[in-house]
Formats: sequence, C-alpha cells, structure tokens
Amino acid sequence: MSSRITGALKCQIDDSVLLIVDIQTQLGDAMPAKVLNRVLQNSSLLAASAGLLGVPVLLTQQSADELGETHPMVAQSLPPSTQTFGKTAFSCMGAEGFPAAIAAFNRRHVVLAGMESHVSVLQTALDLVATGAEVFVVEDAICSRRLENYQNALDRMRSSQINVVSAESVVFEWLGDALHPHCKTIQHWLR
Repeated sequence: MSSRITGALKCQIDDSVLLIVDIQTQLGDAMPAKVLNRVLQNSSLLAASAGLLGVPVLLTQQSADELGETHPMVAQSLPPSTQTFGKTAFSCMGAEGFPAAIAAFNRRHVVLAGMESHVSVLQTALDLVATGAEVFVVEDAICSRRLENYQNALDRMRSSQINVVSAESVVFEWLGDALHPHCKTIQHWLR
C-alpha cells in the first residue's frame, strides 16, 4: 500500500485550472475596503502560486469599458500564459471562446476566485458543475458588496456540492508536501 494519500476531495495540482473572475478596478471600488484587500491578497497569492507551479490560469473581465481593467495588484501576479476573456454574460461559460478554452486543458478541478460572489462567481460555479467539473470556490478570494449576498452565495454553492475552500488550503493541496521545491517560496509569500 502506498504511503502517499490522495483523494478526490483535495484539489490536485495536475488536475487544476485557476479561474479569476472579474476582479476589476471599478467593481472593486464598490466593495468594503477590508474585504477587497483580503480578496486582492488571496487572489494574488493564488495567481502567483499557479504561475510558479504550472497551473493554467484563466481571467475574465465583465464589461471592462464600464467596470475597468483587472485590479493592478492581481494583474501583476498573473503568469504570462494567462488567457483573458471579455464578457457581458455573468457566467464565464457565456464568454466567447471560454468553454472551449477551459475544456482544452482537460482538467477536472476549477479553482474560482473573484467578484461578485452571488452573481458571476455563483453562476459560473453552477454552470461548471453542470459540465462535470469539480469546482473549488475560494471563500477568502471572493466577495460581494453586501455580506448577506456573499453568505447566500456560499450557502447555495455548498448545497450544490461545490467545494468551499480557503486560498491557503488550495496552495498547500497543490504543493502536497513540505519537501516540494517551491514550498518555501510560497510559505514566504504567506508572511
């Protein structure tokens, strides 16, 4: 019997895609400052970790002419290989070319961060589950303007068998072992 334990409930690095949904400047301005800061820090951690570990990253922008570009703190953490999709549909699955792009990775685990929890994040998560994906919504990397909408979105996602996780849980599940060559770098980012 192998001493290495794996499970379908953990986010597997070789089976993951990171999706960052609509973390845009003007949308961020509508969020409570403390909440926005938490989302920016954790989304940046996820993006930088994904880049370092070779996890594909997809990014969406909702009506960028109205809601602005991706927040600079997140944008500077994105790996160069990040694929960006503009959209008007709230679900990322409605963005032109997005369904084909995510399917092309042939990875089951989709890690979701972004705004707003009860709109684009929720609709995307539900649509991805309908395609057979296993979705991991990062609760400390998503937000809504109002706490009750955030909480309602988490309740709906949990009742729809969507995994609700933290950013640190995801990166440590990706690493899998303290001996991973990038573990110390990522631990340093957490300080």
